[in-house]
Amino acid sequence: MRLTVYSDYALRLMMYLGLNTEKLSTISEIADAYQISKAHLMKITHELGQKGLLDTVRGRQGGMRLGRASETITVGEIVRACEPDFALVPCFEKSSTIVCAIQPACVLKRALAAAASAFLATLDEYTLADLVQPKMPLRELLGFDEGLHLPSSPAH
Repeated sequence: MRLTVYSDYALRLMMYLGLNTEKLSTISEIADAYQISKAHLMKITHELGQKGLLDTVRGRQGGMRLGRASETITVGEIVRACEPDFALVPCFEKSSTIVCAIQPACVLKRALAAAASAFLATLDEYTLADLVQPKMPLRELLGFDEGLHLPSSPAH
């Protein structure tokens, strides 16, 4: 099983917000911290905001923050919000036109469905709060300034 880059970026975005609860974060600072695309983060931010996983504040002093406490957001919830489906094989797809000769008696389909369920159940055992531990090393790796609780910026 493989997650999309979209889910990977969404998880990183949510982890950043879980580490930076003291203030609003911007797409630019998160993109810079991870060295990832701002355009992708904009799409992810919009979708996660619509699903209530984060709050966005418009305007000059705007930004984003978690929509709920990190202890209440599971990794499985984030992944489900980002992945279009878990169709591991074409016959899982509702709109599939592929006809399989063994479909009425196929055990493989049940086995793969059970595997996808187990995968998501495991992700549901972890919260966003779990992912952002230990906080200090993660904050340092992402360029946060310990004293101010703000991402550090290069001196000009």
